[in-house]
Amino acid sequence: MSLSRPAMAGFLSGLDEPPARARSLIQWIHQRRTLDFAQMPDLNQRLRGKLAAAAAIAVPALRHEQSSQDGTYKWLLNLDDGNAVETVYIPEQGRGTLCISSQVGCGLNCRFCATAQAGFNRNLTTAEIIGQLWWALSRVPKITNVVMMGMGEPLLNYGAVLAALDLMLDDCAYGLSK
Repeated sequence: MSLSRPAMAGFLSGLDEPPARARSLIQWIHQRRTLDFAQMPDLNQRLRGKLAAAAAIAVPALRHEQSSQDGTYKWLLNLDDGNAVETVYIPEQGRGTLCISSQVGCGLNCRFCATAQAGFNRNLTTAEIIGQLWWALSRVPKITNVVMMGMGEPLLNYGAVLAALDLMLDDCAYGLSK
């Protein structure tokens, strides 16, 4: 879930598979939100077997959900290591904004911020950042904007955030506008 299209092409090359299949694989994972390689019939069986042996697709699980009368949702999502992050969906006429986290906690210690009171635990991986968008799309009809302002300071996790943004902007993945 963390690989951009060029990185996916490199990964496939490492499996002795044509890099051109990266496009289809990215579409299955991000546009069709398919978690099981066996459910990707336009990939040949040999490739699906290699992928199942070498990789996994995982998304965060819901720990808690809050909703508002205006259609806003706030989700607390579990990460594999037992930590959790917040993701918020804000609907507006003609658009839907998703506010996602880039870190577990925050180390800046701003006095006005509730997240800062919890302290800093770690940076999220690209897959964990993208997992929030992937998960939200299974719950809401449309996301047109993503804001990196959940838990953490995005520029302190620059590499993972930049890789996640590449996937968000890729027309074969989420196709969000710059």
